[in-house]
Amino acid sequence: MTKSLAPLPAELEAAIHRIAQTPHLLLALDFDGTMAPIVEHAEDARPLPRSAEAFAALSALEGTTTALVSGRALGSLRLVATPPEPTLLVGSHGAESWLGPDSPGLELTAEQQATLELARAAVAQATTRFNGTLAEHKPAGVVLHYRLASKTDGIAAVELVSEALSGNPDIHISTGKKVLEMSVIKANKGESLAALREYTQATATFFAGDDVTDEHGFEVLRPGDVGVKVGKSETHAEFRIPKPHDLPAVLELLLAARRRYLST
Repeated sequence: MTKSLAPLPAELEAAIHRIAQTPHLLLALDFDGTMAPIVEHAEDARPLPRSAEAFAALSALEGTTTALVSGRALGSLRLVATPPEPTLLVGSHGAESWLGPDSPGLELTAEQQATLELARAAVAQATTRFNGTLAEHKPAGVVLHYRLASKTDGIAAVELVSEALSGNPDIHISTGKKVLEMSVIKANKGESLAALREYTQATATFFAGDDVTDEHGFEVLRPGDVGVKVGKSETHAEFRIPKPHDLPAVLELLLAARRRYLST
């Protein structure tokens, strides 16, 4: 069994005990780099077993809503995360969402579809020219992955796509860890987290994430919420853990504290 790599900071432990006592808790997590370690091939990602077990147990508690808020398309997220049935899902940084069986599917206008094809063509050109670059297709966007490319090829691929799409106001470009993402729907994790709070009527939110795109989520947290950054880069989150392998201890502590609160 893989243990957490370092003791949790005392301030984080105190915050977990505090938020565990909120009447309705929204527990929202990013997936890649948070519940699951980053891997070379996206389809190989899986949640760490202890994180998945604690997350599933939390999803079954009264007054507790779990959610995954990911940059992945919903189909990909379901495949690799195998989330518990009650878990709400946000994909493509908010362009897609699943809030239950009645959630409508994403439908693009003819103009959005035409714009998406332009973005896909630019990424296809880059992946043809530069070794180690890959395209990931989403319902409302396309992603250029260059984790496996050389530094020179990665930079060149990003420049090629960025220049090809420069000046198009209907394409929204965002960056992450060795990825360049183009979407025809403007959305971010902050907007998604705020929408989840309103939908669930949560009285406090716990959110953990690792990437640049998760910063939008940390920015919308309110007093009494808890934000946990996974990794070393700059962040708006109040708390930090070094790696995904440290998340199980966080979730297990939250689970134990939440169970105690609900039993009183």
